[in-house]
Amino acid sequence: MHTKQTKRLKWKEKTVSDKLFEITVIFIAVLAFATVAYPLYFIIIASVSDSTMVNMGKVLLLPKKINFYGYEQIFGDSRIWKGYLNTIVYSIGGTVVNMLITLPAAYVLSRTSFKPRKVIMPLFVFTMYFSGGMIPTYLMVKTLHLIDTPWAMILPTALSVYNLIIARTFMETSIPEDLYEAARLDGCSHFRYFSTIVLPLSKAVISVLFLYYMVAHWNDFFTALLYLNKDYLQPLQMVLRNILLSNQAFQGGGGSVAGAGSYAQQYADQIKFGVIIVSTIPILCIYPFIQKYFEKGVMIGAVKG
Repeated sequence: MHTKQTKRLKWKEKTVSDKLFEITVIFIAVLAFATVAYPLYFIIIASVSDSTMVNMGKVLLLPKKINFYGYEQIFGDSRIWKGYLNTIVYSIGGTVVNMLITLPAAYVLSRTSFKPRKVIMPLFVFTMYFSGGMIPTYLMVKTLHLIDTPWAMILPTALSVYNLIIARTFMETSIPEDLYEAARLDGCSHFRYFSTIVLPLSKAVISVLFLYYMVAHWNDFFTALLYLNKDYLQPLQMVLRNILLSNQAFQGGGGSVAGAGSYAQQYADQIKFGVIIVSTIPILCIYPFIQKYFEKGVMIGAVKG
């Protein structure tokens, strides 16, 4: 009660211009939130609504003629569960490999005493603008006998130079050099200093990189399209893509039968919306647990390049 009274008094003490400014900021924030949140909400209600009602524009705030046919078709397909397992393996395994390479490399390149970094860092940056291209990369992966193996989803994307720059910048600007000097006086080696001091102080940037890498692996289907031909190795994104394409083919092939086209259209659209939800929800569930580190890490990593 006391808090509410205090807020009221503070509001009364504000000038008209301050009140207008605060109302404007709140309005813009609410508008921005609605702009981002409504499309996701619409996909959720459209995935359980009659597609005819959706296409007619009658589904805006509440679902109409609710049915779960799309989700039944998606989860009734055994390929979904295998795809989920493969994606989890690729995402976790790939992220672990990413972190094991990115963090030590960032630490080394952040050390001012490491003189070769003036040559090595520009070489890393060069690869951001110029690469060998798709065909040379495919030939390299094939030469290494990674085609149709889980490693094809992990090793070719083992390092992101952009994320390396974020981690290096964080370690340069946020971890004082005096810490290493003090640790060295106590007989601390570089490896021990990195593992016991640098990593615990880098939780913010580690969380950011973890999210970046995890989302990239989770959404990656082009790598699988290039390097994986066996069905049992396909990640979730490829499985969902195949289900969506098969339903679109069914939709197109049913047009010659009276009423079949609209029937196929209805359920193909439901499956399309359901596929979006199935592939997005897991990442949305992870984000709240690392949100505070993510926000902090993005700001610190963006101080300078």
